[in-house]
Amino acid sequence: MSSIVSSSRGTLSPSGFGSYGSPATGASSPFGHPEPGINDNEDAELLSYPPNKVIIWDDHQSRCIGEFSFRSEVRGVKLRRDRVAVVLEHKIYMYNFMDLKLLHQIETSANPRGLCCLSHQLNTSVLACPGLRRGQVRVEHFGLNMTRLIKAHDSQLACLTLTMDGLLLATASTRGTLVRIFNTMDGSQLQEVRRGVDRADIYGIALSPNVQWLALSSDKGTVHIFGLRVRVVGEDLATDPGTGMIPTMFHQNSSSSLDALISPSTAANPGSSLSFMKGVLPRYFSSEWSFAQFRLPETTRFIAAFDSQNSVIIVGMDGSFYRCKFDPVNGGAMVQQEYFRFLKTETRSR
Repeated sequence: MSSIVSSSRGTLSPSGFGSYGSPATGASSPFGHPEPGINDNEDAELLSYPPNKVIIWDDHQSRCIGEFSFRSEVRGVKLRRDRVAVVLEHKIYMYNFMDLKLLHQIETSANPRGLCCLSHQLNTSVLACPGLRRGQVRVEHFGLNMTRLIKAHDSQLACLTLTMDGLLLATASTRGTLVRIFNTMDGSQLQEVRRGVDRADIYGIALSPNVQWLALSSDKGTVHIFGLRVRVVGEDLATDPGTGMIPTMFHQNSSSSLDALISPSTAANPGSSLSFMKGVLPRYFSSEWSFAQFRLPETTRFIAAFDSQNSVIIVGMDGSFYRCKFDPVNGGAMVQQEYFRFLKTETRSR
C-alpha cells in the first residue's frame, strides 16, 4: 500500500468523502493532507516534514518511495490509482504515479483551500480546479485533450467534487447558499439547489454512486441531502465488450440539450409554494431545498459520504462517526443508526 503525505497546514481530505477543502486560514495539522493510497487496508505511518514537501510512503515496505519539493506551501494532494495531483496556492502539478513523471502544470487563481478533484474511473481522466477568474472552474479532460471553463459562481469557490467518471461537477461558493451541478463536457448547468439564505462555510460535498443524491455539510451543523434530477451518464448506452468503455458517451453529453441528463425518477426536493411564479418573483422563490437533513453540533467540522443505499456516513474532526438513514420517498429528518467516538472514550447520547 502507498499513501501520500503532505506536511502542509490543512485538513484531511479522504477519498470517498467528496471534496473537503481546508479553511483559508489553515487549521493546524502535523500531517497536512494525507491521501489514502491504492490499497487502503491500513493507515499510513505519517511523519512530519516541511510544509513545502509531499512524501509518498509505502506502508508495506515501511519506507519513503518518493518525494516532491516545492518553493511554496502545499495546499492539497489528490490521488487516484495512476495519478498524483499536488495543489499549491497558484498552481497544480499532475504526476504519473508509477514513475512520478510530471505530466501537466495548471495555473489557478489563489487557491488557499487546495481545491482540486479527480475522476476515479480508469477509462476517464478528468481534473477540476479553480480557474483564473473568481468563481470559475477549470475542467481538464486529459483523454480528450479538452479544457472547459465554467462560470460556476459570482463569489470565490469553496468546494467542488466530480462524479467517478468526471462527467458531472458539483460546486459551492464562499457564500455557502447554493450548490450547482454542471455537465463537464459542455459546461452547462443542470441543476441548482439551496442550502439556506444566510452565509455558511461549506465543509464538503458528496455525490452518491448512482448520482441520485447529493450530501452537503457546513458550519451550520446540518448535513443536507438533495435529490438530483441527473441520471447516471451513459446508463442506457451499450458498452464495448472489448474495452469496457462506452464509445458514444462523450458524444451524447457534448450536446447542449439537458434532456438526456435529467431524470424524473428521483424524489423532488421541496420548493416554495410560489415557485409557479418563478418568472416574476426573485430566484429565491423557485429554489429547491434539501430533501432530508441531520442535525449535528456546530462545534466541529463534519464531512459526509454515501454508504449503502439511502445511508450516509458522517465523520467529524473530533473523532465522531455517525451512520444515518434517510427515507428516499418522504425525506425529512434522517434517522441515526450508529454513533462512535474514536478519539475519546466517553460516548455522547443524542
